[in-house]
Amino acid sequence: MPLDASDLGAIWLTVKLASLTTVILLLVGTPVAWWLARTASPWRGAVGAVVALPLVLPPTVIGFYLLLLLGPHGFIGQATQALGLGSVVFSFTGLVIGSVIYSMPFVVQPLQNAFKAIGERPLEVAATLRASPWDCFFTVVLPQAKPGFVTASILGFAHTVGEFGVVLMIGGNIPDKTRVVSVQIFDHVEAMEYAQAHWLAGAMLVFSFAVLLLLHRGRQSRSAWS
Repeated sequence: MPLDASDLGAIWLTVKLASLTTVILLLVGTPVAWWLARTASPWRGAVGAVVALPLVLPPTVIGFYLLLLLGPHGFIGQATQALGLGSVVFSFTGLVIGSVIYSMPFVVQPLQNAFKAIGERPLEVAATLRASPWDCFFTVVLPQAKPGFVTASILGFAHTVGEFGVVLMIGGNIPDKTRVVSVQIFDHVEAMEYAQAHWLAGAMLVFSFAVLLLLHRGRQSRSAWS
């Protein structure tokens, strides 16, 4: 059998992690992207730089500092233990926190670009019709920014699927709990189980190609309609 139970468990855990991370990123990243696209605050550059840090920092650096922060001696780790929630490191919750932080720019930046592309005119027209800011956002901004949301969702999901350094640092390698596909491939290679590694790595290669092809065709379709 090409994939054994541990491989299937890693795939299911990865899909669950990527799906939950994408939903959280859309909920958190949308107001952040809207603020970055619209604000004239002097803090805009600093906030944008913080959001984009995962693009330039090695994943192990992010994972290391998250491990210190969320660990039993870290600020957040001590708070969660004081509340009776226990430690979030080496748990699925820790994976979600690390994934949200590491994939943040892949969701925020497409949304920010989509919000900027709308321009001021549609919002001004909606305001003259006495639409409230919430009405403007939900009836004008969201429909026009739909391609940005699609791109952000695909990139956020795909980037989470491909994580390795952050999830290994903060989640470890616990079967059916924190062992995702990228870590499972690493385990197969370490054990010189190249046939199993080929199946998982090949699936990741096909998935990555499909994501890029989907994004490319999406851009072509939007260009044809514009």
